[in-house]
Amino acid sequence: MSELVEVVDSLENKISKLLHKLELEQQQKLVLEREMEGLKSQYEDAQRSVEAWEEKYKSLKMANTVLGSETNKTEAKLKINALIRELDQCIVQLSE
Repeated sequence: MSELVEVVDSLENKISKLLHKLELEQQQKLVLEREMEGLKSQYEDAQRSVEAWEEKYKSLKMANTVLGSETNKTEAKLKINALIRELDQCIVQLSE
């Protein structure tokens, strides 16, 4: 009978330790999930910043093109023609 009590006590002790480990792991999981959310937010902010800078770059590139840079005159003409075509399509749609 004594051996049975020892086995039960040992099992209770092991279960207690496992439950404690489980609680610690769950707490660590929560910490990591919060950290992940923060990193996701930082990543999204960085993505928006990159997109804004890309848009600014495109605008500057277009401004240089329109200002008459010799290397970009063809590109400027193509862009202006594309804009004119878009305007023409808008006018056609409005007149319908």
